[in-house]
Amino acid sequence: MSSVLYDVPGPRAIRRNRILGIVTVLVVLGILAFILYRFSVTGQFTAAKWRIFTFPLVQQAIVKATLSTLTAFGLAAVFSMILGLLLSIGRLSAHAWIRVPVTLFIELFRAIPVLILMMIMYYGLPPLGVTFVTPLVAVVTALTLYNGPVLAEVFRAGVESLPNGQKEAAYAIGLRKSGVMRLVLYPQAIRAMMPVIISQLVVVLKDTALGFIVTFNELLYLAKFYGSQVTYGSPIIPATLVFGAIYVALCLLLAGLAKWVEVRSRGSQRELKPVDVEKIELRAGEI
Repeated sequence: MSSVLYDVPGPRAIRRNRILGIVTVLVVLGILAFILYRFSVTGQFTAAKWRIFTFPLVQQAIVKATLSTLTAFGLAAVFSMILGLLLSIGRLSAHAWIRVPVTLFIELFRAIPVLILMMIMYYGLPPLGVTFVTPLVAVVTALTLYNGPVLAEVFRAGVESLPNGQKEAAYAIGLRKSGVMRLVLYPQAIRAMMPVIISQLVVVLKDTALGFIVTFNELLYLAKFYGSQVTYGSPIIPATLVFGAIYVALCLLLAGLAKWVEVRSRGSQRELKPVDVEKIELRAGEI
């Protein structure tokens, strides 16, 4: 017998797949064991390597760097959403003199890497007389210029994925185009594209790590600094594990927030409870 996509494996194929699965698991476990062995041989698990992270000042610096990372992420996320909404409106405009420049802007900044944008902002603008660019401003501006156009395409795709009947019905009841976009199309598009939006915001969070290039005091900058401390044995692996765990925790929190928003957007379905007939008859008698 066969299914739609592939033939159902027979006894020999099942036995072969099991053997391949077991071999794959053993190879992966062997690689992990070898890595842990090398960590142990080089003293990465010794107390001396981890001693630097026991100092209160170091712990305070890690907390401060985490807050700096969250600050850059929060500002970049908000500005990227605003810029994305504005660009998507221009991208969907019926006027060519608005749509064409906005499209060129979107395609231009989507093609420039974030790291180059940060370096242009921090190292390229001061020689031209722009003196207000701090590391935080450079990071937030670069992330906004890159992720705003990306989110604009996400919003545009969400709007264009809706049935034409939605728009036609809104025009039929007398709404103008601004009202159709604001009251009908964009609320549904944002709800439909919420998983993609949250995924892009996770990218924004991780891209804040590129700020160490412009001396922004965030988690990766601090990890590189503490990992290169010769006095404490250059604890590169402990620093990687500590700061990597913080990044993973932040991404998991953002993913949990995305799941919560997705569930709330669908609306909670309340379970129907059995009706208490006696209470209803009692209340009817009282009335």
